[in-house]
Amino acid sequence: MRKILLSLMLLSFAQLSHSQILKRILERTKQKTEEKVSEKVSDAATKPIDDAGAGNRNNGKNGNTSAGDTNTTGNKNDEATPETKTGSLATYSKFDFVPGDKVLVFEDFSQDAVGDFPDKWNTNGSGEIVTTTAQQDHWLMVNKRGRFVPDYITSLPDNFTFEFDLICNEKFSYYSNPLQLFFLTGGNGKEVMENSFVELGKRSGVKLGIHPTNAGSNGGSAFIETFEDGTRVINNEAATTQFNSNTGKTKVKVSIWRQKQRIRLYLNQEKVFDLPRAFAANKTYNTAMFEIWSGMSQDQDKYLISNIKLAVGSPDVRNKLISEGKFSTTGILFDVNSDKIRPESYGVLKDIANVLTENAGVKIKIVGYTDSDGDDNTNLELSKRRAASVKGALNADFGIASDRMQTDGMGEKQPVSDNKTAEGKANNRRVEFIKM
Repeated sequence: MRKILLSLMLLSFAQLSHSQILKRILERTKQKTEEKVSEKVSDAATKPIDDAGAGNRNNGKNGNTSAGDTNTTGNKNDEATPETKTGSLATYSKFDFVPGDKVLVFEDFSQDAVGDFPDKWNTNGSGEIVTTTAQQDHWLMVNKRGRFVPDYITSLPDNFTFEFDLICNEKFSYYSNPLQLFFLTGGNGKEVMENSFVELGKRSGVKLGIHPTNAGSNGGSAFIETFEDGTRVINNEAATTQFNSNTGKTKVKVSIWRQKQRIRLYLNQEKVFDLPRAFAANKTYNTAMFEIWSGMSQDQDKYLISNIKLAVGSPDVRNKLISEGKFSTTGILFDVNSDKIRPESYGVLKDIANVLTENAGVKIKIVGYTDSDGDDNTNLELSKRRAASVKGALNADFGIASDRMQTDGMGEKQPVSDNKTAEGKANNRRVEFIKM
């Protein structure tokens, strides 16, 4: 009897051990599968920059494409990239950036050949136009020491906004250089090729820097310096989580807002700097310049720049909508070929919602517009859908009653600028709010 009981106990133990072993095998298999998926996701995240280079463009464009529609109210038919589909208006709840009224410059390098340095820029180094598999359109790639100046910017108004998209590669070295952007007084693009462009040249200027890796590799960093007559006045650095090559945040929207002496710097929705005395009083700023001042510590490190927009003006939504009866903006942005509003639009929508909240008796008509590229009927239908989307956002996110808003779309009709230029098209891609 004792032998029988012992045999049963050994059999039960064997079955239990087998069950535990099987469970461990299943858990290990699941873990391996999850690791494989994670590796694929990580690999996909590197493609926007790792595949950058000449000759790999496959944009799928047709007749309904226009320059720069990736970040405007335009009518582009390219598929939106993963980066443009993330986020919501709620994630930009503190984003108060409002772009200028009129677009002076729009640069997406669409007129430049892949492999060339852009024709309308100047440099004392080198750079080239590239495309990537995951990011449509042309980008200026810079990865060596040099200064890069858009020659067509010859004046910077007292009130302007300056925006651009920036990409870097993953695992960007902390020891590689930041991308720097200057706004300078005096001279011109050719003169800033000299080494003594600020201190020894006794110029005044504002220098902004962005780097995707900080000392702890847990974020990125931004810094600002200001100069008056060659003497440094302000110098500061701030950490940011918006641009972090070690966590896959390799693309960032940079927005700069000047109001006379004041400057604000935003990385995506984050306001990094807000300095009331950055620009020198009574001085004229006329040059914008990108720079890599030394070089890169590893060959793979590079920056890609595109969708540069310089706009002038300090929009007064309240006065224009209530007193003048109409407010028009190019600052409400959509995913390409879509009526989905991008989160960068929050600042403009918030201003409009505040005016409507303070003036409860006012009703408005929201009208969408496109540029002249593409099919007329497609443009008309898209402009109507986008106007309806703006109405929906004002209602859902800001509590503006639907019965106070009507919508319509005019497509490419009633242009306000010449559709033959990138800047003109950018101004024509707009949303208007009309007091009823």
